[in-house]
Amino acid sequence: MKDLRRFYRIKADAGEVYSALTNPFSIELWSGNPAKMIPEAGTEFSMFDGEIEGINLEFVKDSKIVQEWYFGEREEKSIVTILLSNDRLYTKIELTQTNIPDEAFEEMLTGWDQYYFGALKDFFEK
Repeated sequence: MKDLRRFYRIKADAGEVYSALTNPFSIELWSGNPAKMIPEAGTEFSMFDGEIEGINLEFVKDSKIVQEWYFGEREEKSIVTILLSNDRLYTKIELTQTNIPDEAFEEMLTGWDQYYFGALKDFFEK
């Protein structure tokens, strides 16, 4: 199992980025895929047409999202934490993900960089 820590910057307000990550209609706009999301702890979510599924653990409006991502029947929980903060015209994003199965690690890196935060950056900056 591996852990991941990445940093991103998006030219938008942290509140706008938070909304884009927690509103299912916004998620569908930037991801191009169906999404199910209710920004309440204890609710299940689904993104990228079911490619990403899990349970929402914590929300702090405009600044923090914590989720458990499902990886089959593994005992170790993969926890994703997204921290958002304003930095002038940008939102700084700190991403951590724990307990990524070794065989999925490279795919997760690509997914975060290109399809998740890469797509979100394109949504706000193009």
